[in-house]
Amino acid sequence: VTYSSHLGISVTSVSLLSPRSRLHLICLCCLSPSRKTVEESQRSRRRRTLMPRERSESMSSSSIYFTASAGVASLCDDSEVGYSTAYSNTDKDDEDDGRDSEEESCATVLTLRQDEEEDDEDAGLMEDCLTDIPSPELALLLTQCDLLHAGDSGKKAEGFHLLMENRPLYADNVEFMWRLARACSDMCETADNREEKRNYAEQGHYEAEAALTRNGLSADCHKWFAILARVSSQYESIHGKLKSGRVLKEHLDRALALRDDDPICFYLLGRWCLEVSSLGWLERKTAATLYETPPTSSLNEALENFLKAEELNPGFSKTVRLYIAKCHKELGNMSEARNWVQLAVSTPAGANEVNMLFIVYC
Repeated sequence: VTYSSHLGISVTSVSLLSPRSRLHLICLCCLSPSRKTVEESQRSRRRRTLMPRERSESMSSSSIYFTASAGVASLCDDSEVGYSTAYSNTDKDDEDDGRDSEEESCATVLTLRQDEEEDDEDAGLMEDCLTDIPSPELALLLTQCDLLHAGDSGKKAEGFHLLMENRPLYADNVEFMWRLARACSDMCETADNREEKRNYAEQGHYEAEAALTRNGLSADCHKWFAILARVSSQYESIHGKLKSGRVLKEHLDRALALRDDDPICFYLLGRWCLEVSSLGWLERKTAATLYETPPTSSLNEALENFLKAEELNPGFSKTVRLYIAKCHKELGNMSEARNWVQLAVSTPAGANEVNMLFIVYC
């Protein structure tokens, strides 16, 4: 209740979010006050200026030496030779001292400049991290878009238009960027004709690629880049589809390496394993010409990934359970296949992410 009032959203809206999303909101509330403190520390560090370096007056020692030589000249006949020798040695010493002082001064300035460059680089990295931390206004917008994404086609369209309206303000924020890519995937699902689906898929792929370029350590960026790359490849040739399959596998593996509790990623990985295991002769020959080591997989690997998705979120999708039944049937486990079919029939059909991906994927 405290954090929902802090962000200006209702308790009911927060209760609809997953535990991970609610934890994310709490972190935002905790981080937002420290944002100002970090920015002030950056500004104070940039105010540092170079202090002038004091240098010794070498000419004063030269004048003293000249006076002493003049006093000796009144007593000695060969004082001219003595004076010239002493003065030349003094000049040489002064030149050496001046050169040493200049070298030390240059070295000091160079060191300070390098320190400033490192500080500026650190400040730039810190600024990038700060821009990725959503402000309270952006956090409220992202929460609203997550709720709309979980709704029907009308709500998803509303979320897409809301993100597009705010794109000029938050186009550089990673959390905003991958949600916009996800919204493009939603619109691709509900589009009426093939050309609209293709436009939404290409736009989503562009947004996901931009988000991934900005932050390569975000599991959501890798996940939606893989999905949008796969969706956009449906309008390409067999070569494009095989390449997108490789991209899908690579980025799903990276997403799971960053966060291994996403059932959607395991479902998509199971779909990839199932497709690769059932490639025809022509597809295998084409893959052999494209890659030195063509992709390989099996029904057992596909079943393992589907079961992992079901384990992470039991009963969250009818589609996952149907694919588990399909794998058991092709492996000859008829009793297990019947059990999973019955479980799939008893699972309520909802407008969830896996069912959407099933439609787009096919």
